[in-house]
Amino acid sequence: MNFATQNLEDDHIYILRLIDVMESMTAHPAPEVADLEEAVELVKSYADGLHHAKEETLLFPLMAKHGFPSTQGPVAVMLHEHSVGRQYVKGIIENIRLLKDGDLSALNMVFANIHGYSELLQGHIYKENNMLFRMADNALSESDQQTLFQQFEQLENENGSNHTKSDFVARITRLEKAYPITNQEL
Repeated sequence: MNFATQNLEDDHIYILRLIDVMESMTAHPAPEVADLEEAVELVKSYADGLHHAKEETLLFPLMAKHGFPSTQGPVAVMLHEHSVGRQYVKGIIENIRLLKDGDLSALNMVFANIHGYSELLQGHIYKENNMLFRMADNALSESDQQTLFQQFEQLENENGSNHTKSDFVARITRLEKAYPITNQEL
C-alpha cells in the first residue's frame, strides 16, 4: 500500500475544494474581504505551508535519491509550478490590501489571480496524482513509503491549533457553506 502518496492525494481533495470555493467567490457580486483573506490564508498555510512542505522537504529529496533530480524532469516541473502558484498568491494578497485601502478596482485583480491560481493548481494536481506520484510509487520501497507517511503525519500534527489538517478542512467547509458552488460553475 502506498501510504505517503495517498496522503498527498488526500490533501489534493481538500485543496481542490478550496479552489472551488475561491472560484465561487469570484462569481459572487461582493465577497467578504475577510473570507477572501481566509481563503488565501488557507492556501498559504495548508496548500503551500503544509502540503507543499511535505513534497518539497520530504518527498522530492527522497525521490532525488532514487534518480529524480530537482533540477530537471518531473520534480523540477512541480517545483517551478509551486513557485508560479506563490506568485499568484502574492498577487491575491497585494490586491486584497489595495481593496481594503479603498481601491475597488483591485477586486478584479484579486479575481484574475484566483483564476490563474485555480487553473495552475488543477493541472498541477492532475500531473502529480496521475504521473509524479505513480513514479514515486514505482521508485520507493514500502518501507520508504511508510517512513514518509509517518513524517507527513508528524508535520500535520506539529503546527499547533488552527493549523492542523482537521482545522484546515473545517475552515474550508465553512467557506463552502458561505460560497456554495452554483450550477453555472460546474
